Amino acid sequence: MEFLKKLLGVKKPPLVGLDISSTAVKLVELSQIGSRFQVERYAVAALPANAVIEKNINDLEAVGASVQRVMKRSGTRSRNAVAAVAGSAVITKVITMPADLSDKEMVAQIELEADQYIPYPLEEVNLDFEIIGPTLNNPETVDVLLAASRSENVDARVAAVELGGMHAKIIDVEAYAMENAFALIASQFPEQGKTIAIIDIGATMTTLNVVHDAKIIYTREQVFGGKQLTEEIQRRYGLSYEEAGLAKKEGGLPDNYIPEVLAPFKEAMAQQVSRALQFFFSSSQYNKVDHTILAGGCATISDIAGLIEEKTGTPTSIANPFSDMSLSPHVKVQSLSADAPALMIACGLAMRSFDEK
Repeated sequence: MEFLKKLLGVKKPPLVGLDISSTAVKLVELSQIGSRFQVERYAVAALPANAVIEKNINDLEAVGASVQRVMKRSGTRSRNAVAAVAGSAVITKVITMPADLSDKEMVAQIELEADQYIPYPLEEVNLDFEIIGPTLNNPETVDVLLAASRSENVDARVAAVELGGMHAKIIDVEAYAMENAFALIASQFPEQGKTIAIIDIGATMTTLNVVHDAKIIYTREQVFGGKQLTEEIQRRYGLSYEEAGLAKKEGGLPDNYIPEVLAPFKEAMAQQVSRALQFFFSSSQYNKVDHTILAGGCATISDIAGLIEEKTGTPTSIANPFSDMSLSPHVKVQSLSADAPALMIACGLAMRSFDEK
């Protein structure tokens, strides 16, 4: 049967990227034609208020219902998903291990030693590792990246995905999904050794990931996001939260909105970006980044890249992981272009579909 499948060219179903953020569930499905990727399907489904609070699932049924909605809306036939836990929910550590261990021996040795590095009882965590490569200046050992997250974080993601009618094949880490997505736009920064700041400003959280030589070297989350703008619109114009969110997206607000509400929020955004970068500089050997990439829903605010470039003195652009991809007939160019900065993590997760190929 296996031979027959190969002969007939039967492909395994793709893994779809499923990003569960504070305000929405985002789905991306990719395919690969030669060396080029194609966006097959994508969709976004809003979450009810407080279903996810600061990246922790608070209402499992509501998130499951949104997963089901986004699956139907996208039209995907795949039921296999990759989701992710937030970087703040994961402990990572690079450890060295003897290079001559088999995979089985490596697992046993890591399980034996893991309690040195993990501040929780091992029965309460999900643990994984990846061999990075030989240790510098010591060919007898290899560097191994150890990643651990409390089981409740992982279990909540798995349960939400399965409530929505999908199977959680992989639970990744948001920072690594962002690194995967960055690989798609890395050709825009061809020089080796570049240090790039990717700042994802969502509804309630701002996450800074710094990439050096195409590898994540720093991650930090802070509470700030577009929800503050929505709440100010709601307060200023006497709208419901849903109406305020719609007005923010579609326009139609009074003339004083731009100077009195939007402009101060853009200033606050620029300040948050500047502050996040300062934290990075003060806790690392770096004192500058070569480029800033803005991701997340707030990246689509008009002229925000120019303002942040002016405030930080660093070239700044808006993320679009799909810029070199072809699109299937199911995908509307305009919609995808508008949503692209908020789909970096979902896209990076969808890239896991090609790991085994």
